[in-house]
Amino acid sequence: MQLRVVSDQPWDVPADLLAIPFVGEPPLDGLLAPLDQRAGGELRTLAAFGELKVERYAAALLAGGECRATRLLAISAGTPESLTRQVVVRIGSAIVRRLADRKVRTLAIWLGDLGERVDGGVEAVAELLARGVVEGEFDPAALYRHSDASEPDRLVELILVAPGANVTALARAAERGIVVGEGSSMARSLANRAANDVTPEVLAQEARAIAERHGLAIDVIGPEKAAELGMGMFLAVGQGSDNPPRMIVLRSGEAGATDAAGRRLALVGKGVCFDSGGISIKPADRMEEMKMDKTGACTVIAAIATVARLAPGTPLMAIAPAVENMPGPHSARPGDVVKAMNGKTVDIINTDAEGRLILGDAMVYAESLGATHLVDVATLTGAVARALGDQMTGAFGTPQSWYDSMVAAGERAGERYWQLPMIEEYRKELDSWYADFTNTGPADGGLIRSALFLREFTTVPWIHLDIAGTAYFRKKTPYAPTGATGVALATLVELALAGAKP
Repeated sequence: MQLRVVSDQPWDVPADLLAIPFVGEPPLDGLLAPLDQRAGGELRTLAAFGELKVERYAAALLAGGECRATRLLAISAGTPESLTRQVVVRIGSAIVRRLADRKVRTLAIWLGDLGERVDGGVEAVAELLARGVVEGEFDPAALYRHSDASEPDRLVELILVAPGANVTALARAAERGIVVGEGSSMARSLANRAANDVTPEVLAQEARAIAERHGLAIDVIGPEKAAELGMGMFLAVGQGSDNPPRMIVLRSGEAGATDAAGRRLALVGKGVCFDSGGISIKPADRMEEMKMDKTGACTVIAAIATVARLAPGTPLMAIAPAVENMPGPHSARPGDVVKAMNGKTVDIINTDAEGRLILGDAMVYAESLGATHLVDVATLTGAVARALGDQMTGAFGTPQSWYDSMVAAGERAGERYWQLPMIEEYRKELDSWYADFTNTGPADGGLIRSALFLREFTTVPWIHLDIAGTAYFRKKTPYAPTGATGVALATLVELALAGAKP
């Protein structure tokens, strides 16, 4: 998709369609008045008819009239007080999804007064809208569904229309947004792929190809090397499957180097390519969704590739422990005691609490490679989805200053997080008769105990993002299809780029 930024008036821009985001009641006596006049008063007519609604993402198509765009699309960004950077991204996506199956190859979007309403101004709006357009084009159905019909027209050109703006600065910002959007699509594509398509070895192969494209170093650790390193938890989860586990390690920057913020940041993502629950097997209902349990790994792999495109050479690691959690003659059993890479012993009470086991060894390994700061990303608990739903990611972190850095990155990315406490009194409920601690405990407070368990395997500033609720949508929305959402990708990229050298 080509990008162009123009400072012309919106009615003078030739395109198949001109999208017109508006905030609150459409300003037909103000900002939109000249455009409405050239559209033959159609905007005013639709507003009077009740077709132009303030409800967020509500949209109406109309003829272009005397405008040089063939058609217009008016789309609501909701009320002024609810407008956020996340909404701007989703407006970009909603525009594209509203045009599905239409013959639109050249799309223009008028930025209007969004720059006056969003932190970061018009450059932020350009970046966020462009990212949203790319994310809106993602279609998981295209992964496996093949039609004899000719392929539908794809968007060839995106034109951002900002009268009087600095075209060069806006183009640079929009190009950044496109790269982040493409990173999100990479993560979503990998996460949506079926378990019989993406095994741990296939995920490692995909990571190798990504590393080659983006100039990254890669190391893939198999079971023998993992045993030598003492990764007992990682191996315990993967030993029930015929598809052996792989610890995938991607690195950018010079060996031992730190970034401009003095960090050697490591992103660790849970990569359970399929999670049956193991011996503690899950119910059949929705078990097919467990191909999504590798989303954290897909996210960190795509994130380091995205950072490499935007700031090549930035010191960064991405570690993706990839396994299948299956029942079988060699599976770990409830009551097995395993030793982690840091020497701590774990009494496995529930084999379906497997993500924290592979993450623990991966985080210890990250520190052994020199990581000074950690972020782990995982579809870890059903409890976080029950607490926060699919719109808010649960997060833990220590120390607070490091957590606050992540939140700032999330605000720039237009993503939302809710900090949860690590309540020390709950730690004793992980005590074991036989080992240093168990991998799970009572159901009440289980979300917090999952973070307390992970904390046992880090000695540096650390953040845990539980994306089990936000990693994928079970039903389509105006701005996204069902399936993987790409959540946290943009936040991780922003967090890493905070340490990029100028």
